[in-house]
Amino acid sequence: ERHVVLVAPEIHWNAGNIGRTCLGAAAALHLVEPLGFSLDHRHLKRAGLDYWHRVDLHVWPSFERLRETLRPKRGELALFTKNGVNPHWDLPRRQRMFLVFGSETMGLPECILSEFRDRTYFIPTTDEIRCLNLSTAAGIALYESLRPFRIPHMHRH
Repeated sequence: ERHVVLVAPEIHWNAGNIGRTCLGAAAALHLVEPLGFSLDHRHLKRAGLDYWHRVDLHVWPSFERLRETLRPKRGELALFTKNGVNPHWDLPRRQRMFLVFGSETMGLPECILSEFRDRTYFIPTTDEIRCLNLSTAAGIALYESLRPFRIPHMHRH
């Protein structure tokens, strides 16, 4: 069971692309307000193509409300930040995981990072770029988290 969590996402194209990736990987997409776009925005739906209505989408007023409701265990959380402590290939191998990403310009709020510093991960890159695009990073993290598991309903197309 996979959950991709976007805290205060700003760009509709990224959310749409991540929604499509979540659908392809049988993961839920959680958007934590405030959102920098409308969920009715035509560009969001275009980025998710004709799949958007099938995405397992949840919108939360806060990260705290998501945690109170879904109750992820500490070992089920992986927070992604360019200043993370652990490389992404050291993700825990759990059946249920919450992959948490911050906004495109601000990243994750310090109040969340400070509470879960030991649960932070980074995706290595060269010094040629500042960071990866949010939708690229989410895709890398999601599929890396699934790598040790054989998912019977997933196959090559």
